[in-house]
Order: sequence, then C-alpha cells, then structure tokens
Amino acid sequence: QVELVESGGGLVQAGGSLRLSCAASGRTFSAKGMGWFRQAPGKERDFVAYITWSSGLTYYADSVKGRFTISRDNAENVVTLQMNSLKPEDTAVYYCALRAQTGGTKYSKHDYDDWGQGTQVTVSS
Repeated sequence: QVELVESGGGLVQAGGSLRLSCAASGRTFSAKGMGWFRQAPGKERDFVAYITWSSGLTYYADSVKGRFTISRDNAENVVTLQMNSLKPEDTAVYYCALRAQTGGTKYSKHDYDDWGQGTQVTVSS
C-alpha cells in the first residue's frame, strides 16, 4: 500500500509561482517514477510532468514546458512541482501519482498505480 499526500496548492495571480509537494509513504520501493496530472472542471485528467525515480529523467506536457519543473528527493520520498509564470488556464486540481508498472505509457492516467487526493491550484487573471 502506498499513500501519497499533496500540499502547496492555493490562489495566485497570473504570472506568479507555486510549489507543489507530494509526500510518499508505504511501499514506495516499487516506484518506477512519479507523475503530476491535473483536472479542470468538466475536463479530463491530463498529464503534466513525470520523473523517473532512479535516474531523475524528466518529461513534460508541451503546455507547461519551460514553466514547470519536477524534481524528487529520494531520501525523503518527496516529489515537487515548481510552477512559474502561471496562467489562468493552469487552474485545476493537481494530483500526484506513482507508477510502478513498466508497461503502458507515463503519459496516460490509466498506467499509474496510486494517486493522491489532489490539491487545488487557482490562477486569477
């Protein structure tokens, strides 16, 4: 069993920054990587960023590339998402997720094994 707890969401003006954290506990040794997804009202849960647990390779959605940075602290089992130059269209509930499987694709929400409860990010114009 894995528990993921997100923190750091809030309200920010356009152009501002927020830093999200995801603390993992439990059977985290099974993790291949950690991802961040977001879901706006009435929309699908979309991929934002991913980091491999062992080597720290990173992947980003085109919409956040150059503005968001994902990082991890293996010793503390924490993954962070630094979000800069925020736009109103970044408004969503942000979820972290653990991927333990090797099949499928890191870009699909269906190929993750555990999810956090989500944290709201609201960007005002």
